[in-house]
Amino acid sequence: MELLLMSDTHVPARARAVPPELLDLVPRVDVVFHAGDWVDVATLDLLEARARRLVAVYGNNDGPALRARLPEVAYAELGGVRFAVVHETGPARGRERRCAERFPEADVLVFGHSHIPWDSMAGDRLRLLNPGSPTDRRREPHRTYMTARITGGRLTEVRLHPLPDPAR
Repeated sequence: MELLLMSDTHVPARARAVPPELLDLVPRVDVVFHAGDWVDVATLDLLEARARRLVAVYGNNDGPALRARLPEVAYAELGGVRFAVVHETGPARGRERRCAERFPEADVLVFGHSHIPWDSMAGDRLRLLNPGSPTDRRREPHRTYMTARITGGRLTEVRLHPLPDPAR
């Protein structure tokens, strides 16, 4: 099972649209995760129309229209792997402990907010993944997303992908 993880698209505040390279992947994967800060409803509509399955939440920059359609926390079991998705997890210091306590039933937590890619383990049970932002050029590494695969009831082949800077 092929997965695409993204967060913090901030369309149209930081970019006019989701990068085409990323949009091209959406219909080719089995599940798309979006960890919030969409900013506009049109991006949600676009991903819902293109994705086979979308697991998504709202973020702190998402207004009433998005909050009416998306939960604060989403859960999904895929191929024997239990996922939780949330936008904010608080400061980096102590993140693994806090998240393990907050999501005791999850195997993988997908989160966003910082725009900084993150891949860590809370003990030997919970994997924390932040795919970064595909539209943010303010932080290093710029413009990122993640892909992963579920094979034999395990999350495998987690990869961070940088997107080219459109200004270059």
